[in-house]
This record gives sequence, structure tokens and C-alpha cells, in this order.
Amino acid sequence: MSAPGSQIAVPGPSEQHRGATLLSGLFNPGGVAVVGASRDRAKLGAVMARSLSGFPGPVALVNPRDGGMAPSVAAAAAEHGAIDLAVLCVPAAVTASALAEAAAGGVRAAVVCGGGFAEAGPEGERHQAALARVAGETGVRVLGPNTSGFLVPGRALTATFVPGAADVPAGRVAVVAASGGVNHALAFLLAEAGHGVSLAVGLGNAVDVGAPDVLDHLADDPATTAVALHVESVADGPRLLEAVYRLTARKPVVALVVGRHDVGAFAQSHTGALATSWRTTRAALRQAGAVLVGSERELVDAVAALSLVRLPAGASGVGVLTAQAGPGLLLLDDLRGRGIDIPELTPPTQAAVGELLPPLTYQRNPVDTGRPGPEFGGVLRAVAADPAVDVVAGYALHEPDALDLAAAVDAADAQVPLVVGMGGSGPEVTAARHALLARGIPTMSDPTGVATAVAALLSDAGRGLHGWLQGGHTAVSLQDGHLADAGAELGVGPWDEDAAKRVVAALGVAVPARRACAGRDAAHRALAELGGPVAVKLLDAAVLHKTEVGGVRLGVRTPAELDEALDAIGADRVLVEGMASPGVDLVVGARRDPVFGPVVLVGLGGTVAEALADVAVRVAPISPDAAAGMADELAGRALLDGWRGGPVLDRAALGRFVAALGALLHAHPHLQDVEVNPLRVTADGLIALDAVITADTEVS
Repeated sequence: MSAPGSQIAVPGPSEQHRGATLLSGLFNPGGVAVVGASRDRAKLGAVMARSLSGFPGPVALVNPRDGGMAPSVAAAAAEHGAIDLAVLCVPAAVTASALAEAAAGGVRAAVVCGGGFAEAGPEGERHQAALARVAGETGVRVLGPNTSGFLVPGRALTATFVPGAADVPAGRVAVVAASGGVNHALAFLLAEAGHGVSLAVGLGNAVDVGAPDVLDHLADDPATTAVALHVESVADGPRLLEAVYRLTARKPVVALVVGRHDVGAFAQSHTGALATSWRTTRAALRQAGAVLVGSERELVDAVAALSLVRLPAGASGVGVLTAQAGPGLLLLDDLRGRGIDIPELTPPTQAAVGELLPPLTYQRNPVDTGRPGPEFGGVLRAVAADPAVDVVAGYALHEPDALDLAAAVDAADAQVPLVVGMGGSGPEVTAARHALLARGIPTMSDPTGVATAVAALLSDAGRGLHGWLQGGHTAVSLQDGHLADAGAELGVGPWDEDAAKRVVAALGVAVPARRACAGRDAAHRALAELGGPVAVKLLDAAVLHKTEVGGVRLGVRTPAELDEALDAIGADRVLVEGMASPGVDLVVGARRDPVFGPVVLVGLGGTVAEALADVAVRVAPISPDAAAGMADELAGRALLDGWRGGPVLDRAALGRFVAALGALLHAHPHLQDVEVNPLRVTADGLIALDAVITADTEVS
């Protein structure tokens, strides 16, 4: 189903990157060789050999300096049969040559666990470049370097040096993490929650195999029903989005993006790559269909739920059922804080619930049973049958003498999915939770976990509603209407405010009456023609923030005030412009992101735009309908809907303008930024009070 604003088709397997078809040698090898194996138990080669000891296929130990081991991968293959995967445990300086030797022995994939590559400085960068060159020349798929490896519990393949990894059970969730440490932390958390993993891989420096490759591989992996994605940096934004979009058409993806706070320097040294904007990366992944979370705990709760349940597109209503009022209130508050719809139950549902519960309990949604008891299953059945309820969120403490929650769920035979929270501790509680998980019911330990899981299910059900137009096919034709006019008005640059506003006007947004003036006499003529009050502004394409250099004077009414303003600005060229009516100021723009390409932004604007940082971001191109919805994500959105008698935003007009800005950057690759700040919302519509256009080079 294609959601409004998506206008895209899912590519078939033949269109996917080579990583989808060539990773079987990495994650499903017939034989494995440990290159650099050692008899010293403390060395990496010995640790990896022990980790791989449970693998059912041949595991060859390769070390030309040890007479008891194979001298080469080719020799190991001659003895054991085909070797698909080489685990390289040698110093960084000789890793490239070791890879070449392994390729000559027939391997199809390699893992480089050691460090000392790009994350370590210039010398390491040279080692990594040599490794990448050999990988490209031989076609061997390389995971790493600087990774702790991966595990595939269902195949007893533990290609990692982390203790305890072999104890992680097989499950439905795949973990794809930038960091090897985060990869294992998530795998352990999933195991503790009763889920396990189908695959858990740490990408490290990702010299060859990156997140898009693994995501494409997972699209066809029958053991995986949901994917946890951890992102520190993005090398190829469009490639990542294509992979996420393809995968989410089949399986849900939950993404945790690092970098909300200023951790850029640490991220660079940790991954050997520059981290892109946290906000832009999250927005892009959301557009491609991923569910976003803010912590590793949320990631586990969300992906665990989605590995068991996927709601139909458009699902929104939540029924809340609790056996204890206090935890139920926490759950309700959390859900509403996430903007989730808790619809009042219909009169027939309330009547059915009323026959089962005493009148003092709350029964309209949420439903509070007062305490756990045998009626819980009947109440659950009634709430789940309500036509406005798409999923039921329930919570109860473990009180086996009063309520067998698994039996109650069986008796309810609910026709919509359930997400259950069970409070308590100890082996009996763990067994009770596992009984619910065995029934395919997402089961959490606390109200916050239930809210996180429900929010993830609903977010996934709304995938495709955020307007990413895959492959650059814009919904705004470059030959039609305003956008064609904007192309004609664009010129060669540089653009001062007057020239930038001509472009904005060609895109269909009003601008104030104005005059570009060279000299004092021209400014006085403009004041006489426009009438006061006017704004007088420095007109210089090289000055992007005129207010900061004293280049703006407002409310000028008389010739004397104009002279005073001109003296204060002290420039030969000024813009004299009519003052706009009061309203609410937005910042709207498009910029060329170094990772994802053109992106568009809508936020509360004016001189406080950066301080507020209340913005919504999308990757362009974007449909006008999807762009119109960006304003609804702002924390201050109430200001745009007639707050205290103020103006109401024309969302359709905003959407057309934002979509056109994104299309403009696609049509003109030399453009870097187009920004209107403020774009004022007035009773008469949108009006651009300032505009800036920047570019790398002039049009030839």
C-alpha cells in the first residue's frame, strides 16, 4: 500500500545492491579460517578460535609460523574443503596482504576485528585504504575493521571475541550496529528480555560492508522479523534510505541515532568517519519507514514488540486496561505524552465492561479493573472488540493467586494485538512473561516499556506518511507553474535580498512591496512611493545576517527618520520595503546536506529560530501534502492555529512552498541554501520578510 505523499514502488531483488546477494559467505559460511591463530590464550587469534569452536562446519587455524597449523588459507581449504569466511587476527600493517592471501585461497568474506586503522590516525588511514583496495580488487566482502565481529546463534556461528556471546539464544531480531560494543549490549538485553537474536553485527569502520548491505541481506532472511539499527555516522545517505525503505516494506526497522548532544569529536575517533546531523539523520530514516527511539532500552522494547506484531497501516486507537490504578496512570500519561490516541469506548463497550466490573472503577478508557481477578479476560475481550481500538495496552502485577494472565489472554481471544506489562521479579515472573511471549504477545516489565512498544507499533503502522519521494522523482514538476518561473528568475547570483525575494515570489509566496535603492535620493523616492512605515535594510549579498551588523531599521515613517536610518546603516545600496502586518514567524528553508543531499526545514522562526530549535526536517524531494504536515510536528504548533486570536497557517500553501524549495535544489545542483526567515503567517496568508540564497559557484 502506497501512503499519501510516498509515490514510490518497492524495487525487486534484482535492483538491490550486491551486498544482499554476496553476504552469505559472511553470515552463512560453509567453512571458517582463523588467520593469525595462536596458542597463547590471551591473544586475539586464540580467543576467536575458542569462540568459533561450536560452529558445526570446519574451523581451520592458519598461522605459517606454527607447524601444527595450516600455513595458508589455500592449504586449509585443501585439507578441510572450501573456506568461505576468514577471520583476520593479524596486525593492521599486514591485514591487507593477509586478505589478499585469503582471497587467493577462495574465501568470499572476511572479518577484521583488530584496530589501528582509520580511527587511529594517518598511518591507520593508510592501512585501511590498502585493505579497501584489496577488497575492491578481489571482491571479498569485508566486515570491519575495528569491530568485535558478529554472531548468528541459529547457526552456532560466534565470530566475536566478546565473552558470553555464545550464550545469546536464537531469536527473531537482527541487530545492525555501528559499534561492536553496542551490538553486544543490545544482543544481551534482548536475550535478558526473552527474545534473542537472528543476527547481531557490529560494523566498525565499515570499509566495505556497511549498514545498507546488511539491511538488504536481512530483507530475505527468514529468521528475521524485525531489525534494530544503531547509527553513529552515515557514509552514503541515499543508499541507506533506499535500503531502509526496501526493508520496511517487508519487516520493521527501529533506529537509534547517536549525536543528539555534542559528541561529534568522540564519534569521529570512534568510527573514523564524520557524524552527520542527528536531526537530519533521524528525519531521513523516519521518512524511509524506520521507527525512531531515543535510547538502547527503548530500542529493545520497540524492536521486541515489532518482532512479534505488526499493525495494519493506519492503525491508531489504543485501549488501555490495568489491574492497578497507579501503574495504569503512568501508562496512560506516557501514551498521551507521545501523542497517542486513547479513544473513549463506545456505549456498547462500556455497557459490556460495566457488567463485569463494580461501578466505582473507571471504565471509559482507560479501564481500571480495581484489582486483578477472574473478570480480567472478559474485560480484555470487550475492550479489544471496541471498533475504535486497534491495539490493547495492558498492565498487571504478577499475582498468580488472583490472576493467571496467560490464561486470561487465552480466554479473551482478542481480535486485535495486545501489548502487556507484567510487574514483579523472580523466576515465576520470568516464566509468566515467557508464557505470554510464547503466545506471540509483546510482554514488558513496566508501564514505560508498554508505552514504548505501543508507540513503536503505531509509528510503524504510519510508515510512508512522511513524504519521501524515492529516487529523486519529485511531485513538483520543474516545468510547471511557479517552479518554472523560479528557474527563470534564479539568474547567476550572487543574490542579495531583493534578488532572492524575486525567486521566492516566483515560487508563489508573497513578498512586501519594496525598492532596491542605490543612493540616498533613490531611498527617499522609495519612501514617498511606498508610504510609511517601511523597513530599511542593507542590500549586500555577502552579508547573510543583516541584523547582527546593524543593517536593519524598522518602522521608518518620515524623511528625517530615513536619513537617520541611512546614516546608521552606512551603505550605498539599501532595500526600502513596506512593513508587514503582525503574525507568527516561521523559518523555512532548503539546504544541501553533505550526506543526504537536499533537505527542507520548517520551524518557528525570526531572530530566535536557533535558540528555539523547534524544527521539522525532511529529505527532499517531498510531496506538498507531506510538507504541509511538517508544521504539526513543532512543539509550538498551537501558535499556528489562531492562538489568542492570531492568524491561522495555510498548511497547503506552506506545503507547496516547502516542496518547491526542495525541488529547486534538485534542479540546480550548484545551490547550497535557500532560506526564508522570517516567513510570516498573517491573516492574509504567508509573506516572506527576508530571503537568502547561497551557492558554491555561479551558473556558467
